[in-house]
Amino acid sequence: MAEYRWQHVNFHFVVSFNGLDSKHIDAGFQSVTGLDVQIESETIKEGGENGFEHSVPVRRKYSALTLKRGILTGREKSVIYDWCKDAFEKGIVRPANLDVLLLDENHKPLMKWKVEHAWPKSWKTGELNAERGEVLVETLELSYNRFEFSNV
Repeated sequence: MAEYRWQHVNFHFVVSFNGLDSKHIDAGFQSVTGLDVQIESETIKEGGENGFEHSVPVRRKYSALTLKRGILTGREKSVIYDWCKDAFEKGIVRPANLDVLLLDENHKPLMKWKVEHAWPKSWKTGELNAERGEVLVETLELSYNRFEFSNV
């Protein structure tokens, strides 16, 4: 009998930070983008061969990781909030590792992205607009060295 396969939905996930003080619970994020990697290449011209150039891989390049969530009351008790305040107000940048887990309908991990050496690059607050009744969203952009992907 053939194994049945299906596509996974992308709205059930969790982001957990490792290496930060874990006394407080942070709110979940509503979106995560930037889990992508590219291989940069160099062009080499071969002497005597004018018909083409060699393109060789040299290094991996990772995009910035963007996390979005609604701003909650009680933010001052958030570890991520403190981490960002230290970086942007005090100049204390402490890299951290984090895991992004895609979950199934039973809240069990399906896929995992282990992001290494992440640090806050940008921290934005959404538009304040009295004509809209929208949730105020904060956007956290992280730079990181690499990620490892695995099926759990």
